[in-house]
Amino acid sequence: MPDTNLADPTRMRFAVGQPVARREDPVLLRGEGQYTDDLQVAGQVHAWIVRSPYAHGVIRGIDTAAAREMPGVLGVYTAADLGAYGVIRCAMPLKNRDGSPLKSTERQALAADKVRFVGDPVAFVVAETSAQARDAAEAVELDVEPLDAVTEASDAVKPDAPQLYDSVPGNVVLDWHHGDAEKVAAAFATAAHRVKLPIRNNRVVVAAMEPRSAIAEYDVAEGRFTFHTCSQGVFGFRRGLAEDILKMPVDKVRVLTGNVGGSFGMKGNISPEHVCILHASRELGRPVKWTDERSASFVADCQGRDHETVAELALDAEGHFLAVRLTSLANMGAYLTAVGPLMGTMGFVKNIQSNYATPLIEVDTKSVFTNITPTAAYRGAGRPEGNYYMERLIEAAARQMGVDPLELRRRNHIRPEQMPYTAASGSTYDGGEFSALLDEAVRRADWEGFEARRADSESRGLLRGRGVGNYLECTAPVGKEMGGIRFDEDGGVTIVTGTLDYGQGHWSPFAQLLSSRLGVPFDKIRLLQGDSDQLVFGGGTGGSRSMMCSGTAIIEASDLVIEKGREAASHILEAAAADIEFDAEEGRFTIAGTDRGLGILELASRMRTAPELPEEMRSLDVTHVTGEKPMAFPNGCHIAEVEVDPETGQVQLVRYLAVSDFGVEVNPMMVQGQIHGGIAQGMGQALMERVSYDEGGQILSASFMDYALPRAEDLPAIVTASRPVPARTNPVGAKGCGEAGCAGSLPAVMNALNDALGHAGAATVEMPATPEKVWMALQGAKRG
Repeated sequence: MPDTNLADPTRMRFAVGQPVARREDPVLLRGEGQYTDDLQVAGQVHAWIVRSPYAHGVIRGIDTAAAREMPGVLGVYTAADLGAYGVIRCAMPLKNRDGSPLKSTERQALAADKVRFVGDPVAFVVAETSAQARDAAEAVELDVEPLDAVTEASDAVKPDAPQLYDSVPGNVVLDWHHGDAEKVAAAFATAAHRVKLPIRNNRVVVAAMEPRSAIAEYDVAEGRFTFHTCSQGVFGFRRGLAEDILKMPVDKVRVLTGNVGGSFGMKGNISPEHVCILHASRELGRPVKWTDERSASFVADCQGRDHETVAELALDAEGHFLAVRLTSLANMGAYLTAVGPLMGTMGFVKNIQSNYATPLIEVDTKSVFTNITPTAAYRGAGRPEGNYYMERLIEAAARQMGVDPLELRRRNHIRPEQMPYTAASGSTYDGGEFSALLDEAVRRADWEGFEARRADSESRGLLRGRGVGNYLECTAPVGKEMGGIRFDEDGGVTIVTGTLDYGQGHWSPFAQLLSSRLGVPFDKIRLLQGDSDQLVFGGGTGGSRSMMCSGTAIIEASDLVIEKGREAASHILEAAAADIEFDAEEGRFTIAGTDRGLGILELASRMRTAPELPEEMRSLDVTHVTGEKPMAFPNGCHIAEVEVDPETGQVQLVRYLAVSDFGVEVNPMMVQGQIHGGIAQGMGQALMERVSYDEGGQILSASFMDYALPRAEDLPAIVTASRPVPARTNPVGAKGCGEAGCAGSLPAVMNALNDALGHAGAATVEMPATPEKVWMALQGAKRG
């Protein structure tokens, strides 16, 4: 186990495995961070978006005359003004079951013919002040012929459902299938035990602390845009803006991102608002700023989850898994986002396998359009969903068969001696000790003491339940990434990376890696991540890839620095390059067998001016892009205990343990923070979060008065432990940890709740398990 005492960042060199405080925190906690809305560009004006109050309707006219005459107004724009720009479309190369491509729609920034959800942008106003722009936006008159709306995917596929697009009959934008249907059907036909569960994965809002915001500037002389925005990576964002939207060379666009107050997938997309302000900045010759309000965020920010699924598991007489089958409807909302169909397709396939030796997988998903806000990736993007379905199925199978659910898991775990293991999903697991990790969690959770705790709860009139979430998730493919190292003239060292911290805290762990490789003092290391002009490549942050991608790039770049340093040191020290050794602990190049040498920072300084060096050796800097690497497989076991008040249906999470295998944890303290945050989000979805609409498509949960988020008082003290098996897929040995809290907490909390309800003779409930649902289930048990 790593030392639990916080290391002193001003003295530390070797820090991998030590808990180091985030270097960003002092600035952020003092309120000195610089988020997009904090920026004030000289001469900037303000945009306000006019949004549809109708969920579905034909646009008959938009009257902007009154708005144009209002004080401070510089321009009012509709779809007719944006015809020169590209459209927003899905980037997933998915195909229908018949081999045809998905029926991808092309979304214009402003609705032109129809509005398709409440919040659909139809116009925007630019004025000298934000207040003036808002006032003028309210004067825009929208003439819409209302149409019937549909909000549930299961209703949208009915024969008489309202149709959102003429080109998408039946509202099914993708009819996707994976697996051998005949073999799976045969496995179910011959199975000794079969379990079938209808499971709802409820829709959630992202609720990032920082609303979306952006500033567009246009330099007429250079014909170049500068775009400030909160994003998940500036390099790919720039390419999307330049090539797909603006239809111009990428060097004519610069994207800058400062501090970001959370994203969870939502800020990774180019949005209609971005296109609007880019157009206005070029038209008006002034910087244009737009910042969303929370009320608009509830209807306009991409939302998460929303699947109606039937999950099935086939087992033989001894309880070995034969096949798992998912049949699902995935609610896309009104438009396809860049990765909208991912979660219900490959996200399910890659993660329903989990850590079990299931030989057959079948996933049958229809991605469906409805008249509600579009969905996008949300923390985990299919990983929590797949694990949730499997863990619910295992609990149901154990009850049906009358066997211990822990033993059923152990019986089906992939064993260490089977590694590397090629799963039915197509993934190849490089390592893991799943049964041993489960046993560790059971021991730490005081499994044997549960009945005494249950009796104590019952003595206080409460029901108590216990649940397990034994998960494995497939991270995003590691892919290429930039790892630049610059030796600055002031003696500092700058890491340049194409991933981007939007709350995770990349600076400290990246510095820990560099310090361990080059011996550079921790406090001299800087991080540059949010300027597309400084990057030669960047994959952005998402799918728990950052430490694996940027960490690999930093390690490889460090090796190149050492190689360059040996050559330069050989000239300065007048020795053969083969005789130059590098001591990573001291950060020093020396002649072998002597005490003659110089430190790496001194060498970098000498190289700039040393006359004995050839011109190509005047810098120790390295610009490196790592090659492709495979994904990794973080896994773990969460054990939750809940108490239920049968009089009110209120559920309280009272004990929580998470034992994890994230491979090498560069900064264990920050890993714990990621686990805590993921658990909170998972618990929120399980027990309280729900986006609700009425029959006309009007959102009913449009503020925090109507949408419940977990608070500190809703969570117990979370106990965490690590049982790592280092990854073999990357030189860091890391597996990723960002989404694991959700992957483990959804099944752990819901299995615990349904255990409590089952003990009282009540039927199971689905997410979100609100007090009303729980109370109704208990009342049903009383009525027999």
